[in-house]
Amino acid sequence: MSTIETPALPAGDDLKLILPGKRVPFGAGAAWVGDGWRLFMKAPLMWVVSVLVLIVIAVIAGIVPILGNIAFQLLSPVFAAGFVVAARSVERGGEFELEHLFAGFKTRFMPLFIVGAIFTVAAVVILLVCAAFMGFSVFTAMMAGDSEQAAAALAASLLTIAAGLLVMTALLVPLTMLYWFAPALVMMHDVPPWEAMKASFGACLRNFLPFLLYGLVMGALSLLGIITFGLGFLVWVPLAITSTYASYRQIFTEGGEPAVSF
Repeated sequence: MSTIETPALPAGDDLKLILPGKRVPFGAGAAWVGDGWRLFMKAPLMWVVSVLVLIVIAVIAGIVPILGNIAFQLLSPVFAAGFVVAARSVERGGEFELEHLFAGFKTRFMPLFIVGAIFTVAAVVILLVCAAFMGFSVFTAMMAGDSEQAAAALAASLLTIAAGLLVMTALLVPLTMLYWFAPALVMMHDVPPWEAMKASFGACLRNFLPFLLYGLVMGALSLLGIITFGLGFLVWVPLAITSTYASYRQIFTEGGEPAVSF
């Protein structure tokens, strides 16, 4: 495991990157949520507003069918990097300014865009693989205009549809692992895109159990969003962002202390 001086970080940051990333205890998965909550509570209004702004951008992009959604996906790491900059600012006692959300457009845009391109292309390939399992028999019946045959084909294809969904899930999990920490590593440490994605995958794999606990805790908290008719997700989404930042700080930076000191 090596410690690397961080070059030219935004806003004078002085983090030291540790590669390939630390293995942390099982309970860290729950601690990330607690650290993320404290980080959220330092600027709750701005976290909510920034998420709403991102939702508006996504809706506007979605006006253009297919291409708009692809464009937003390509830029998702750029926005994710902006949230990392905001989290670092709040962590150090600074302000969360809305311009932080767009910091990735000013700093390291191309590497972040490449991360988005790799993720998007891989996701499209996974969807095509899933479609190959799920759709051909149903599609043929529909093209023939025979609704009864289409229904029968759909019923007969339930096993292949289930298999397709399982394959898609099995492929999306490692893709998510490749992406999880990549925006932070690119933005805060200038790690090349593919190297950042490999480091992210390795860190997620080494810390599978803490991430399992983290997923269970965040999954349970998501129920609050459901029972509040979606309003709770205005807190849950920022908490997902801040807790992810907390996990990055503990796994990839020197010291391994919680992201928020208190």
